[in-house]
Amino acid sequence: MCSLEKRGNLFLITLTGDDQHRLNPTVISTLRSHLSQVKSQSTRGSALVTLAEGKFFSNGFDLEWAQKVSNSADEAHAKLKEMVQLFRPVVKELIEMPMPTIAAVTGHAAAAGMLLALSHDHVFMRGDRGVMYMSEVDIGLPLPDYFSVLFRSKVASPAARRNVLLNGMKLKAEDAVAMGIIDSAYDNAEKTVEAAVQLAEKLGKRKWDGVVYGEIRKSLYPELCDIVGLVGKDLATSRL
Repeated sequence: MCSLEKRGNLFLITLTGDDQHRLNPTVISTLRSHLSQVKSQSTRGSALVTLAEGKFFSNGFDLEWAQKVSNSADEAHAKLKEMVQLFRPVVKELIEMPMPTIAAVTGHAAAAGMLLALSHDHVFMRGDRGVMYMSEVDIGLPLPDYFSVLFRSKVASPAARRNVLLNGMKLKAEDAVAMGIIDSAYDNAEKTVEAAVQLAEKLGKRKWDGVVYGEIRKSLYPELCDIVGLVGKDLATSRL
């Protein structure tokens, strides 16, 4: 499951427990609820950090759950498609969040778990253990449309996208930094979270207008906004 903590203007969403933090409908619903609370309680100077307990950040969609609640392969596939659609609004809500967002990748981040991390403005990762990995090519699943668009929007290098999406490359933190996929790597989980919180606090001190911040972010990723259903706002120019 996941929890939400507020420290002044800083929000922390934590995927809790020592399991793989797989994303099933219950976890996705809770995550969306927390994101909604963060958005509704945001003020000038707010920032969001997302992190996880244990050795996993998130191992993606809960395929085991889909099989467990299904009576056939077709039904399990339908459950997977359901999770794909339920997760789309999570990406949408992060892209329109009226504050800076930082993912502290404190363990393995695979498939939808990697996508969750990349949906943030900044991505920090521990360097002593854990990998980022898009498993779809290895397990024989097509890539959802908004996954592809997010990768094109967030990962500039065609070679990096090829290696991750077509070659199933498992990225250690130093590889992900070199390929421009994450911002920086740290010695361990504790230092990764510490750095993410420090950045969140630093950015929060700028006291930016959250609506303006969110609109600028959306303007950077028009194709992604289009596919997740985000529309830009026509803001007043009173400060100009």
